[in-house]
Amino acid sequence: MQAIDPKVQECMVALRRDLHQHPELSWEETRTAAKVCQFLDRLHIPYRSGIAGTGIVATIPGRHEGPFIALRADMDALPIAEETGLPFSSEVEGVMHACGHDGHISMLLGAAMHLSRQQPPLLPVRLIFQPAEETVGGAKAMIREGVLEDVALIFGGHLDRHYPAGKVIISDGPVNASSDKFRIEISGQGAHAARPHESVDAVVVGSLLVMAIQTIVSREVNPAHPSVVSVGHFDAGTAANVIAGHALLEGSIRAQDPQVRDHLHNAIRRIAHSVGQLHDAEIKVEITKGTPPLINSPEMAALARRAAVSAVGADNVGQLASANMGGEDFSYYLNHVPGCYVRIGGRIPGHEGFPAHSSRFDFDESALSVGAAYYVAIAAVAGEWAYNNK
Repeated sequence: MQAIDPKVQECMVALRRDLHQHPELSWEETRTAAKVCQFLDRLHIPYRSGIAGTGIVATIPGRHEGPFIALRADMDALPIAEETGLPFSSEVEGVMHACGHDGHISMLLGAAMHLSRQQPPLLPVRLIFQPAEETVGGAKAMIREGVLEDVALIFGGHLDRHYPAGKVIISDGPVNASSDKFRIEISGQGAHAARPHESVDAVVVGSLLVMAIQTIVSREVNPAHPSVVSVGHFDAGTAANVIAGHALLEGSIRAQDPQVRDHLHNAIRRIAHSVGQLHDAEIKVEITKGTPPLINSPEMAALARRAAVSAVGADNVGQLASANMGGEDFSYYLNHVPGCYVRIGGRIPGHEGFPAHSSRFDFDESALSVGAAYYVAIAAVAGEWAYNNK
């Protein structure tokens, strides 16, 4: 198994705690980026900063010129007030690393420490430190800036409190769902509550829409393809004795299959149009596409498993226990180059009930060495594969 020097682990823990105390929101990761640059400077690893605002790309030379093996970490925090009680809790009011990105940065830099001190990898390794994963714009912006030029394969991972520290979870096929938003505006006719016959009641129309939308997944989608349509916001009315003439519905659409994703979009539009005709209401539907589904190919997942077995042993490599309906913008990278996205166990016993994006989220810091070891191993395994398949 791939061993990470205890001194590297100490550095990763210290960096993680510093980043955790000073979280920064999407597109504001200025201090975070400066810390990454300082770390790279100490390792004498060349880099470019200021990419897509606060992004950084570093290069570890390989023994051979050729395409890069890219490894990616996200850097942003969330607008959440921390309640962990940790001695290194956030010092920024209302902002917290509640998704493990402080750990992602630290494990990738730990891998960089190991790679820079050993024999150079077969092919050069590109380290991508990405802003704004939480707001879904960071990956696309980095790609526009050219971070995937000359990249053969790309790999990433996410800390996951569903699995104990020491585990690396790899699945081929869908790993994360697409994440889209819909907005439905209903224009009816307001009236006095005592004269409903003079109205086109936007509350009634909206309520019918809410219930009808819930039948899309349950009656139109194959149960073998996980998907979700949720209405999260319903706004209508101004007074108890006034029938509302306008209403607004907003919600989320998630799917793990691209064809199912398209069907959900079309079904929402179809149902909204039909309900509008039924009640003589004007209905406008806007659907905003977010991240596409994140899907690992069998070939790339096999490479990741080889690396994970090398890093932590076969007994500690597993598969996803259930579908993950959360979005992840690493999917944009996989739309351009092959790669694989894994989960890195970080559960703290007794803290199972505090998920990501919770004010009490934390992870087992021993997972940092696991993530670093995996990245070192995948740089070698993927480099060999890419070199032999040039």
